[in-house]
Amino acid sequence: MMTRIPLPDMAYPLVAILRGLKPAEAEAVVGKLIEAGFTAIEIPLNSPEPFRSIEIAARLAPADCLIGAGTVLTVEDVGRLDGAGGRLMVSPNVEPDVIRAAAARGMVTLPGVFTPSEALAAARAGATGLKFFPANVLGPAGITAIRAVLPKDLLIAAVGGVSEKNFRDYIDAGITAFGLGSSLYKPGMSAAEVFERAQATIAAYDSASAM
Repeated sequence: MMTRIPLPDMAYPLVAILRGLKPAEAEAVVGKLIEAGFTAIEIPLNSPEPFRSIEIAARLAPADCLIGAGTVLTVEDVGRLDGAGGRLMVSPNVEPDVIRAAAARGMVTLPGVFTPSEALAAARAGATGLKFFPANVLGPAGITAIRAVLPKDLLIAAVGGVSEKNFRDYIDAGITAFGLGSSLYKPGMSAAEVFERAQATIAAYDSASAM
């Protein structure tokens, strides 16, 4: 098993998923997310000119902010992500060669999993953490059941159907990391709208975590 690239210290274990972001919007939207307190931002590769947006975001972000790509499917994608300055690799599936290629370049890796077999395969490949997707299908109880057989140092994130409205359900089950997509950003939204949603999301996370 490869050495696991650790997750850096983050103010909030929240990943903003900007599916559909255009390069012309990248600076304003990413800037507002960082201003609101987000320190992990994912631009899926099925967005328009994603590597250009990633490069813009990576230049803008402070050193403690993870910028990267989602929907990473190939080793070639990993190479392009590295060239754009990305440090976070998120995939919808478990492809050991992709996980290993990203880890070899020092990237934090969050492959998507749904079953114990997928989760254990990703852990063996050296993933930093696991993106349980769609989390709303498994629910907190389903993810918790699978966690029982996983390495304790593995980050567990819930993605899909998760928003500020149900943080508490997952946090009560010990799941504290989340990927947030349409509840935070949809194509066409202004940077000001994203900022407002980001602030509300972080306030809800603080509230749920304090209970």
